[in-house]
Amino acid sequence: MHTVKHLKDSNSRPSQKKPSRFGIKSYIPAMLLASLLGTYLDLYYVGKKLYYFPIRPLPSIFTINIGFTLLVLPITMLVLLKVLQWWKGWLRVLFILCISLAMAVMEKAAERMGLFVHADDWNHLNTFVGYCVFIGLIYAFNVWMNRER
Repeated sequence: MHTVKHLKDSNSRPSQKKPSRFGIKSYIPAMLLASLLGTYLDLYYVGKKLYYFPIRPLPSIFTINIGFTLLVLPITMLVLLKVLQWWKGWLRVLFILCISLAMAVMEKAAERMGLFVHADDWNHLNTFVGYCVFIGLIYAFNVWMNRER
């Protein structure tokens, strides 16, 4: 009789699978926002002639590097969001600052390789601040999208 009661109790509540914190599914909205925002920012800055991409996929169609905005940026944001999820408080802020600084340095390297050209009056501090805001915004959006209801 005890066994029957136990089976009955175990079937009384339907099992609800909790989404995995490490699954990619929970990051898709943030990855899409990063891609969309990155694409529009590139279109804006290229349109304002603040920079351009001499080497890019489908140059007769696109004025921006769609390979970066559609592949590299969302995948990079997935990795960054996973790392930011592990850390708390000031470590997150420090990580965002370090990544933003790295992006400014990589941007200068991309210029030396001929992948990217800035206007003469471009200040790489803009890149640093821009990535700080961009990563912070995407992180905040990801937290908001995945908050426990």
